[in-house]
Amino acid sequence: MKINKKVAISETGFVYDTTTGDSYSLNPIAIEIIEYLRKDMNLEEITRKLLEKYDVSKTVLEKSLNDFISALKSYNILIDE
Repeated sequence: MKINKKVAISETGFVYDTTTGDSYSLNPIAIEIIEYLRKDMNLEEITRKLLEKYDVSKTVLEKSLNDFISALKSYNILIDE
């Protein structure tokens, strides 16, 4: 999975899709996940990092992370290689 090169993401979490003109705002945890994705971390690595940092069960985290990844894919922000 890679961030779509046609999508610009600022450090503050503003997302702009240059092909559609759509824009979105990310919350701080979403920005953190995007940074992990930019570092080519896989879902297991991201899960481990987030579990170390936040007080959340693994089950809840995995569901939320999978939902977020699905949303990124549906908006063409994240693409499969």
